[in-house]
Amino acid sequence: MITNKQLKLIRQLEQKKFRRKEGLFVAEGPKVVGDLMARWTPSAVFAVEGYQPPLSADNRALYDSSRIQRISDDELRRISFLQHPQQVLALFPIPQPPSPLTQHPSPTTPSPLILALDGVQDPGNLGTIIRLADWFGIETIICSEATADVWNPKVVQATMGSIARVSVVYTNLAAYIDALPTDVPVYGTLLDGNNIYDEELTEGGIIVMGNEGNGLTNEIRRRVTRRLLIPSYRTETAESLNVAIATAIVCAEFRRRGSACQQR
Repeated sequence: MITNKQLKLIRQLEQKKFRRKEGLFVAEGPKVVGDLMARWTPSAVFAVEGYQPPLSADNRALYDSSRIQRISDDELRRISFLQHPQQVLALFPIPQPPSPLTQHPSPTTPSPLILALDGVQDPGNLGTIIRLADWFGIETIICSEATADVWNPKVVQATMGSIARVSVVYTNLAAYIDALPTDVPVYGTLLDGNNIYDEELTEGGIIVMGNEGNGLTNEIRRRVTRRLLIPSYRTETAESLNVAIATAIVCAEFRRRGSACQQR
């Protein structure tokens, strides 16, 4: 049985100030919880009868059934943030983020491909972008301080476990770009950019994606060195693309070009 104290704590973790105070975030569902448990040790696991954690040689000793607090379906519905709860809810300690400076491309090694987000606000978009980064092998996302909180339950859920494999760092984005080595290209998607399918793309660099409604801020726009446009193929069409969809198109094109270069 879940206690009132536990119920209150979990519900409070919907808010950023309580996540910061407690140092905890919520994950739900066998897929998300399973992927996170492969990397991190949960502080609490609440699950209905029949749920068993995914066991491997690495985590078998950590996640025996005695560490799972069994609750009823009704109790799970009371603590869940999902419309349709999925067997298990777990609390995880928020990992200590790396320093933004450690995420700078090194001038002595090939530059990795890094995503940067300038004020992305929708939790679903942020979670989807993290999942996309995982899919395209992008290990780091640099977020402006105006970007949605990565540990929001909606963001965590939308990542479908990818948050365990992608490093998300919050910093002053303009200062981060200013501190980059001068030879690192800074790509940005802009309505006055050049057709992405005609432009030369490097294997590494920074790709900056902007806010859902306003795009890139002026201070970041001024720091973009390579302006890109995803072209529309109709004269009368939607005003813009969803930022997560645009991120998928841009990342796919960068990786397609990189694969083509490696095969030559």
